[in-house]
Amino acid sequence: MLVLKEHRRLSFKLKLQKVALFPLGKKKEFFTPEQQALMVEAIRKAEKDTSGEVRVFVESRCTYVDPVDRASEIFFGLKMDQTKDRNAVLFYIAMDDRQLALFADEGIYQRVGAKYWNDEVRKIIGAFTKDDYTDGICRVVTDIGLALKAEFPYQSDDKNELPDEIIFGN
Repeated sequence: MLVLKEHRRLSFKLKLQKVALFPLGKKKEFFTPEQQALMVEAIRKAEKDTSGEVRVFVESRCTYVDPVDRASEIFFGLKMDQTKDRNAVLFYIAMDDRQLALFADEGIYQRVGAKYWNDEVRKIIGAFTKDDYTDGICRVVTDIGLALKAEFPYQSDDKNELPDEIIFGN
């Protein structure tokens, strides 16, 4: 069952049918060091020609019923709303629950519109249903970088406002 829903005006929700249950309390390694390096490189390339920021947050389970609410909590907790141009995007993934959300700050969300975010979620669904998580994450991060570049091109005084590393929760 796939559910795509616009939430407020900033983000979207994807929920895939649960396929497995795993023991609670253990922190899992979802990606090899090589896969993590590919994703971090995709983030760096996406941010190279823009003032925009992209972050990826991965955890086992969504502690909220709605992953958009969890993504919002993470987004504001990481102070992603404090970028100069309000152009940060969080890609949130709860691996065991097979849920995700794209949470975009108002600067970039308003410029590219709802259709863009719907299309990106569909791309994620396509990759994730094939269990191609690393490539799916890299492709969507690259696409977001291109949108950020078009709307917020790099300026000589731009700086990398947020770390590029993938964040792993519980």
